[in-house]
Amino acid sequence: MENPSLCDGIGYRTVLFLQGCNLRCTGCQNQSTWDISKGIKTDVKELALKLREKCFNKKLTITGGEPLMQKGALLELLKELRDFDLCLYTGHELSEVPSEILAYLTFIKVGPFVQKLKTTTKPFVGSKNQEFMEMNKIGKTK
Repeated sequence: MENPSLCDGIGYRTVLFLQGCNLRCTGCQNQSTWDISKGIKTDVKELALKLREKCFNKKLTITGGEPLMQKGALLELLKELRDFDLCLYTGHELSEVPSEILAYLTFIKVGPFVQKLKTTTKPFVGSKNQEFMEMNKIGKTK
């Protein structure tokens, strides 16, 4: 469910992996998250409480799978954790992310993983076409 990380956004972060992906990028490093039926169904409020206990510095990156497959639950979780530094990793383009979700984010990584564009030199992304952005730098604020 969650893991500590220094490479999934700025600073020491807790990472929450959501189950289910309908994008299924070739070369994906998280293929085990594709099948949504393999996940554990969790109440959003209970998950938020657990994250408040485990995420001591309130820096959380939400990834998957594809978090936007669960837009309603994702939005509910973001609202519960509105006082956190929130980062979302999605394979969708920025224009495809609902504005009500963007409003809660500090950072976002957008774009599908493209194996032939794989990179290890561009921070926080897997392929050169992907972008990692700070939300207040693109006109959105928390």
